[in-house]
Amino acid sequence: MAQRIHILGASGCGVTTLGRAVADSSAWPYHDTDDFYWQPTDPPFRAKRPPHDRLRRLFDALMTSERWILGGALDGWGDALIGRFDLVVFLEAPTDLRLARLRNREQLRFGDRVADRGDMHEHHERFIAWADAYETVSTGANRSRARHEAWLSELPCRILRLDARQSIESLSRDVQAAL
Repeated sequence: MAQRIHILGASGCGVTTLGRAVADSSAWPYHDTDDFYWQPTDPPFRAKRPPHDRLRRLFDALMTSERWILGGALDGWGDALIGRFDLVVFLEAPTDLRLARLRNREQLRFGDRVADRGDMHEHHERFIAWADAYETVSTGANRSRARHEAWLSELPCRILRLDARQSIESLSRDVQAAL
């Protein structure tokens, strides 16, 4: 039985939403890699934690339970966890759907701050451009399909690929069935 699940995909696929849904239905803790990768700032997502610090914090959080769900990208900094995964879920969605979700999410989170004259507008537009490049960027430093596929090909555990156009209920059932 899978007890340690890692969910990843391009930004806007619904990794966090699915992770929280599975965590709620299984009563397992959910952890988001962004909480370990980024230092708290306002505006958010401006300062990265040093790699050793984020990995230590993540290990400390995960080791409090035998069962957990971890959502978000780890490739490039969290490889020390690879042997601990029982199941990896890779969410996929078309770029237009992902970008629409991201724009909506950012508007809900930050309101006028991401609008044309808002203090987060430029950062927001750079974020959307970064997310838009997921399918076309090579395996360099940027998160990309190619980089994720290369990382997935090295994993020693089961990989479940899911279409993020499905309802969260359907996706959650698919993950539960894989458990």
